[in-house]
Amino acid sequence: MKQLLRSRFVSNYGMVFVLILLCAYFSLATIDEQHPVSARAATKIVGFVNSRPTAQNVMVIVPSGVEDRRFADFVARGIESGDSRIVSLVAGRPADARVELQRLGEAGTRVDLIVTQYAAARWDLLLPPGRQELQRSFPTLGALDVITPNSYTWPTFLTPQHLLTVANQTALTAIVAIGMTMVIITAGIDLSVGSLIALSGVVVASMVGQMAGGAEPTLVSLVLCGLLAVAVCALLGAGSGMLATWFEVPAFIVTLGVMQIARGLAHKVAGGSKPVRVDSDLFHELSAGNSLLGIPNPVIIMIVLYIAAHILMSRTNLGRYLYAVGGNPEAARLSGVPVRTVVVFAYAMCGALAGLGGVLDASLFRTARASGALGYELQIIAAVVVGGTSLAGGQGKVLGTLIGALILGVISDGMRLTDVAYDTQLIVFGAVIVVAVLVDKLKSREWPILRG
Repeated sequence: MKQLLRSRFVSNYGMVFVLILLCAYFSLATIDEQHPVSARAATKIVGFVNSRPTAQNVMVIVPSGVEDRRFADFVARGIESGDSRIVSLVAGRPADARVELQRLGEAGTRVDLIVTQYAAARWDLLLPPGRQELQRSFPTLGALDVITPNSYTWPTFLTPQHLLTVANQTALTAIVAIGMTMVIITAGIDLSVGSLIALSGVVVASMVGQMAGGAEPTLVSLVLCGLLAVAVCALLGAGSGMLATWFEVPAFIVTLGVMQIARGLAHKVAGGSKPVRVDSDLFHELSAGNSLLGIPNPVIIMIVLYIAAHILMSRTNLGRYLYAVGGNPEAARLSGVPVRTVVVFAYAMCGALAGLGGVLDASLFRTARASGALGYELQIIAAVVVGGTSLAGGQGKVLGTLIGALILGVISDGMRLTDVAYDTQLIVFGAVIVVAVLVDKLKSREWPILRG
């Protein structure tokens, strides 16, 4: 047992086993009947319609959700490529579908099939009594047969769309946690990241709204606005690092002060606590789009940054310097390591990634608030600690931080899926952090149980 606990893999990435166990538990706890609206389900519907011996007049009816609309568009394009034709497509409420069916009936348009999904098929309008009433009122409508994708039993937690949602919700915390990992490895701490996220959000939202063309900014202007917001936060982070090294002020106190400064600056830029809205579809696509294989853009950014950070920390002199400073700053200085520069870099990187997080947050919600991201610093620090980075400095892996962020994301989403009360969620999160610190003590071999 002691040999297993002392192994290098368990020391660096042991929390991956916790992540696997959590996924297994929430998978078993969320087994339920699934009602797909995926491209695969749409393909099966299209194949069924196009295989019928005679051409059909098809009406597509779905709710107004994003995934439902994509399903409807995919079905419509597929059916139109065959002999059948789409007579109408409705994405909205039951009343919208009823109005459209009445219009088709009054126009004498025949409807042979209605393609829909599980939820809409339960609308009164599309149940047998509702369809019979329409046929009595409008005999020319036709058969009005309703077809939906086949349901199947599968864990809700393990559906591809849900897993992508968990990753997307975790991305912001995980991205900022890269910088926090560097800071904690140098035996520091940064309490200002939540305020920096809010400051970056209002800076980029204000710049886009006032200087980049409002609702129709160019791509270049959006990039410049985002870089400016990131630069502001990087400078504040670098300032924290300078105060902590050159003036030897405890990092806890420095970043506590910067936290208040950044929050105050955010309120000044935003003109108070009112939200700053960004009416730009191009800006919204940064966080809401999925430009590669259906993977959300924030997840792609997160993956790229973690690969880059892993290379930096494990393959470069700068990465070795970060560990050396955290392990023993005096010994690092005597070995020729530029300790102050390394620490300032860590805090500047943490600030820059917090700025990037603020840009992504404003992009996703189309809104930035000076009071936003409250408490985010605790989530981010928790992700780093749960991922195995020692608060004493000198030990930790950025990929471990990714595992830690995913653990917190899985716990949060899994408890939501299983209807766990909010107060119980807080207790669980607190317990996870305490257990992570205890594991850190075990890894450091400071307990008698691990002494040889």
